[in-house]
Amino acid sequence: MPRTQVDERSVSYLAFVNAERGKRHHTQNEDMLQYDLLRAGDMRSVEECRRMLDSDLPGHVSDDPLRNQKYLFVASIALVSRYCIEEGMDSETAYNASDLYILRMDRLQSVEEVKELHCDMFAFYTQRMANIKKETVFSLPVVQCQDYIRFHLDGHVSLADLAEHVGLNASYLSTLFKRETGLSVTEYVQRERIATAKNMLKYSDYTAQQIATALGFSSQSYFSKVFRQTTGHTPTDYRRRYHHSTGFGE
Repeated sequence: MPRTQVDERSVSYLAFVNAERGKRHHTQNEDMLQYDLLRAGDMRSVEECRRMLDSDLPGHVSDDPLRNQKYLFVASIALVSRYCIEEGMDSETAYNASDLYILRMDRLQSVEEVKELHCDMFAFYTQRMANIKKETVFSLPVVQCQDYIRFHLDGHVSLADLAEHVGLNASYLSTLFKRETGLSVTEYVQRERIATAKNMLKYSDYTAQQIATALGFSSQSYFSKVFRQTTGHTPTDYRRRYHHSTGFGE
């Protein structure tokens, strides 16, 4: 086995030293909220980015404070670019923006300037992601249905309800909705409920029973069954893996 410059002993020793000093890194859940918000095109990503930068748990990758902040910037923008590409951003756009930001960062002479550019970078990519989300254009009746569903996830939403809401024949609306979204009304409602449930499990302390009730599932067991079929995890396992109570939702 080849010898590497960083071995298990040195990693373990650093973990011991950090523990003795009461230092730790951000957990994955703490770190990921800013990126989850960014990928969703939610501008609260900038606020969360700033909160992370100003926390007392910065990564330590250089003894020089300015160089340390610059290294963290490069690591962050690498993740941002990858996540945005995964969510539909053109790769050349993502990488070119990354190059330009890193070139600007390289000329900065203070930690605060790098932090400000870091937040600016988050704002740039988040706004582009928001624009990408809007580029999928739906007809007015479908948009009205999507809004209705979003505000009625706590109860039964039927095709008849939606048809009455938008003033269209139910059969025609069903065909239109499926053609534009790729999902039936029932499938779309279920997808939105599970997406909301995932956020509630990640970013709130509501129990599975409370979430099931809040999202109009007939029982906790049915909610758990649908959640597992959709995500591959039970609600309990999903929360164990991803929970971080922050007060934010998506």
